[in-house]
Amino acid sequence: MNEVTRPGLGEDAQALADIGRRLRDLRRRRALTLQALSEESGVSTGMLSQMERGVSAPSIRTLQRVAEALEVPISWFFSDGPSSSGAPAWVLRRSDRRTLSLGTNGVTKELLVPAGEGSIELLYVTIEPGGSSGPTPYTHVGEDAGMVLEGSVKLEVDGETCLLGAGDAFRFKSTLPHRFENSGPLRAVVLWAVTPPFY
Repeated sequence: MNEVTRPGLGEDAQALADIGRRLRDLRRRRALTLQALSEESGVSTGMLSQMERGVSAPSIRTLQRVAEALEVPISWFFSDGPSSSGAPAWVLRRSDRRTLSLGTNGVTKELLVPAGEGSIELLYVTIEPGGSSGPTPYTHVGEDAGMVLEGSVKLEVDGETCLLGAGDAFRFKSTLPHRFENSGPLRAVVLWAVTPPFY
């Protein structure tokens, strides 16, 4: 499985650099070598090194493995949005969304729920043409559900594939192996719910 891709310039490169910095800082705080983290996560030392240097865009499954090994939620990799004042704790302003960009994987996920405890998570997922969650299906506890707002998305769940267009919705148990990709020529946008919170 090839997990290594090269970022372009601009926002993608900055997002990968931010992920790398967060990963390196936490690994060092945990007093782990790259080799030790590799053994814990099942991710190669080469891939971990490239992630830390911001030169590789990891798949969602790779981020999941690293997060589990470091005992943090995947949301730890999301950038912190700027803080707005005056809003109640149950309100999340658009400018305050936390964002996870998977660089040249072509996927950006914005958390649409305020920080804190909760039993459901809502994401605004943008998938550029050719973008995907990675070549390999992944699993986690709970349920996924959502609706395609723009474009089309090829969703694979437990080996079965379906092409979803704008207005089409889905729900499945997250314990089933799943992945998604945008094989169309236009950007796809999905309103995606996960319970319990995965990110």
